[in-house]
Amino acid sequence: MTSKELRQKYLDFFKSHGHTVIPSASLVPENDPTVLFTTAGMHPLVPYLLGEKHPGGARLANVQKCIRTGDIEEVGDISHHTFFEMLGNWSLGAPDANGIGAGYFKDEAIEWSWEFLTSPKWLGLDPHRLAVSVFAGDADSPRDEEAAKRWLDVSGRQLEGRIDYLPKNKNWWGPAGEAGPCGPDTETFYWVGDDTAPEKISQGDLADHPKWVEIWNNVFMQYNKNAGGGFEPLKQKNVDTGMGLERTLAVVNGLDDNYKTELFLPIVKKIEEISGKKYGESEEVTKAIRVIADHIKAAVFILGDDKAMAPSNTGQGYVLRRLIRRAVRYGKLNNLSASSHFFTADIGQVVIDMYKDVYAELEKNKNFILDNLTQEEEKFEKTIEKGMKEFEKLTKDKEISGEEAFVLFSTYGFPIELTKEIAAERGLTIDENSFRVAMEAHQELSRTASSGMFKGGLADAGEESKKYHTATHLLLAALRLVLRSSSEGGEVLGEEIYQKGSNITAERLRFDFNYPQKLTEEQIKKVEELVNKKIEEKIPVEMVEMPKEEALKLAKISFDPAKYGEVVKVYKIGGFSVELCGGPHVANTGELGHFKIAKEEASSAGVRRIKAVLE
Repeated sequence: MTSKELRQKYLDFFKSHGHTVIPSASLVPENDPTVLFTTAGMHPLVPYLLGEKHPGGARLANVQKCIRTGDIEEVGDISHHTFFEMLGNWSLGAPDANGIGAGYFKDEAIEWSWEFLTSPKWLGLDPHRLAVSVFAGDADSPRDEEAAKRWLDVSGRQLEGRIDYLPKNKNWWGPAGEAGPCGPDTETFYWVGDDTAPEKISQGDLADHPKWVEIWNNVFMQYNKNAGGGFEPLKQKNVDTGMGLERTLAVVNGLDDNYKTELFLPIVKKIEEISGKKYGESEEVTKAIRVIADHIKAAVFILGDDKAMAPSNTGQGYVLRRLIRRAVRYGKLNNLSASSHFFTADIGQVVIDMYKDVYAELEKNKNFILDNLTQEEEKFEKTIEKGMKEFEKLTKDKEISGEEAFVLFSTYGFPIELTKEIAAERGLTIDENSFRVAMEAHQELSRTASSGMFKGGLADAGEESKKYHTATHLLLAALRLVLRSSSEGGEVLGEEIYQKGSNITAERLRFDFNYPQKLTEEQIKKVEELVNKKIEEKIPVEMVEMPKEEALKLAKISFDPAKYGEVVKVYKIGGFSVELCGGPHVANTGELGHFKIAKEEASSAGVRRIKAVLE
C-alpha cells in the first residue's frame, strides 16, 4: 500500500461514517499560544473542543502535518520522527442522556478503529497481532473498564489477554498546557516481529516491549483540568484520535522500520549517494542516516510552511536551526560534507519532489526552503570547526560549566542540546542550571516545541489570545484603508495588501503583510487611531457560515483556498472588516482595550512586520 492509498482509505472510511474531511492546518499554530508548533491534529481544533461550533459539523477527519521535538534524542530508531503526518478523526460533543448531539464517544470510536484496522476492505491487519492499552485509573479518574469491555465486544473477544492497563503517564492525554481539555486514552499496538505474536501479554508489556509498536490512539476528552490542578467533567465530551501515517504504512507493508517505506527511502538513497555509506552497514551509520533524513525533512516542512519561518535563536526559528545543525553534524561524521558543495539542499530537493503533489506549498516555497538550508549549513560550517576546537579545550575537566556551554552557544552556534550530545559521547556532564541562568541573563532562553510558552495553557491564555486574534482583523482592515489613502501617483496599494503570516500569544500579536517600504510615523499613527476608533465604537463581531465559493466573493484571502473546507466561517466587524477565519474571537470590539503598535520592521523582501499590544 502506498502512502497516497493509506491517506485516502482513512479519509474515505470516516467519510462513510458521516465525517467532514477538513484540510491540514499550518505547522505554526494561530490560535494556541501554548506551543510553538502544531504537534497533533487537535491543536487547530481546540476552540471547537471547548465548545465553539465547527463549520464542518460535529464529526471531522483529516491528515495533519505535525512537528514534535520533545523526543528528538530518540530520533534515530525505527519509529520516532520530528515531522510526521497524523491521520485523525474527531467527535465534537457526544450525545447527552437525551440523545442530543451529533457526535459520538467510546462505543463508536472503538468499533470503527477495529473495523478500519482489521476489515479486508480497509487495512486488513491480522487481529492476532493487535493489542490495546487502556487507562489503569487513579485518584483523578477510574479504571477505564468501559473501553476495555468495548474492545472485547467489537473484536469478538479476540483481544482477550491482550489488554494492558497502563498509568496516567502512558494512557492519559493532555492538557496541551497546564490547563485545558484532557482525558483517558486507549492505544492500539501492532506486533512487528517476524515471529508469532504472543496470545497473552503481561501487564506493562505494551509500555516496554520493542516489538509492540503503537499505531493509533483514541483520546476520550472527558475532563477539563483547571488552573488549580483539579479535574472537572467537560460539558462537551469529545473524541480525539491520531494514527501516525509513517508507522502505519510500515506495519501495513510488513516492514519493521519506517525508514524502509516510500516516505523515507528516496531520502535515504540520496544520503547514501552523497556519503558513499550504506543504510544498515553499521548501527552508527544507520542512526546517522535516519537522523539526517528525519531532520532535513522536518526542516523542509517548517521552511515550506506559509508562515515562512527562518532559522534564528528564538522560538520556532531556534527549533529549525537546531534540526538543520544536528543534521549537518551527523553529516560531517559520515562524510556528507566531503563533497564540493553543501548537502542539505540536495536532500531537501528530494523531500520537495516526494511531497509536492500532497503539499503544494513546498513547491511554491522551494527557493526559500533551499536557500535557507544552504545558508544555515554554510553558517554552521564556518563556526563548527572553531567550536569543536573550543570544545576540546573544555574536555580537561569532567564537567562543562554553564558559562562555557553558553559561550559555545552564543559564539559558536552550538545549541545546548548539541553540546550535551557531544559531552555525553565523551562521558562529560554539563552544569545545565548555570547555563540557563546565563541564557536568561542574555534574554535568549530557548523554548522547545513541546514546552508550554505561557502558564495556564489555552484555557487561561485563551481570553487574551481571542482579543489579539480579533485585533489582527482590525489591523489588516486599517492597513488597507490607511495605505490605500496614502499611496501616491494614483497607485492604489492598499487594495492589494494581504496577510503574509501571523503569530498570536497571550501577550502580543505579530502580523506580516506585503508592502514595499517602511511605514512612516504618520501611517503608523493613523493605523493605531483607526483600530482604536473601531474598538471605541464597540462593534459586535458577527460570524456566519457559508459555502467557501460564496465567502471568497466577500473577502480577499492571502492563503491557498484549498486550505479551507467547503463550508467556512466568515467574521464581520460592522462594515469595516470581513475575513474568512477559524476563530476564536471576542463578541464585541469594546473588549479589546487600547491598541498600540510596538514595532514596525522588515520581515523579508517585500514583507513588513508589525508587533502590537493591547494595553
